[in-house]
Amino acid sequence: MKQQGHLTGNLLLLLAALVWGCSFVAQSVGMDHVGPFTFQATRSLLGAISLMPIIWLQNTRARRAGRDPKLNPQTKKALLWGGLLCGLVVTVAVNLQQYAMQDTGAGKAGFLTTLYILFVPVAGIVLGKRPPLLLWACIAIAGVGLYLLSVQQGFVIAPSDLMLIACAVVFTVHIMLVDHFSPRVPGVQLSCLQFLVVGVLSAVPALVFERPQMDDILRAWAPILYAGVMSSGVGYTLQILGQRRTLPTVAALIMSLEAVFALLAGMLLLGERLSTREAIGCALMFLAILLSQWAQAPRGAKPLPADA
Repeated sequence: MKQQGHLTGNLLLLLAALVWGCSFVAQSVGMDHVGPFTFQATRSLLGAISLMPIIWLQNTRARRAGRDPKLNPQTKKALLWGGLLCGLVVTVAVNLQQYAMQDTGAGKAGFLTTLYILFVPVAGIVLGKRPPLLLWACIAIAGVGLYLLSVQQGFVIAPSDLMLIACAVVFTVHIMLVDHFSPRVPGVQLSCLQFLVVGVLSAVPALVFERPQMDDILRAWAPILYAGVMSSGVGYTLQILGQRRTLPTVAALIMSLEAVFALLAGMLLLGERLSTREAIGCALMFLAILLSQWAQAPRGAKPLPADA
């Protein structure tokens, strides 16, 4: 049963990576019509709304099975704090990413965002865990890849690249928060509350700085619909549910495939092309990502038990 739960968690995370990778295309196309804050506010609110019927169905099934769907006070408190903290962190991350994508293609944005996979094991240093020597080699490889991908002539890193690297750092915090809260609260409810927070917080600067018009939002309905329902509603819920069943390092490895999916989606759907230099940089970063997870994967450890 534990092995089955482990496999289920891996498949959920793989689906999340696929959904997120394709979402980079939606984010890029959506900004042809609306500003970054407007896009994130509308997609996040739509994502939260799309999860409400699922929560209602789950509660209905519980009642029919003779179970009380009401949460105990301790779980309610954890859900509230988890939703607020995750929502705040995701607000910062996705808006950094969205702004950066005004000047960066979907494929490159996907790879730079995936640097969080390296930052997750490095964050273990803060927690008192001694990293193996191979991890430092991975950081060096990623540094070379990042240089080839981001540093232009004259040793200049574009502001959009710095935003995406900062985004990866913030997503590292989010992964840690999900690892802490997901075993303690209902996953769909955590995801729903998380994106209510993101939607409200993003709506404030959208109204102040961008003054969105309904006509513009309707013109971007397709990318907003995909990013809202699929990336926000489905993708992040899959992450929360998947991380319950899988070791954090393995989860990070699987989610890193979003970079590959983003690159492929950008090339197939947007006609993006990488230079030879950028392609080598992507390959080195992905190699570093794979090696870092192998270096940090606990030998013989068991995943967390899956909740029913």
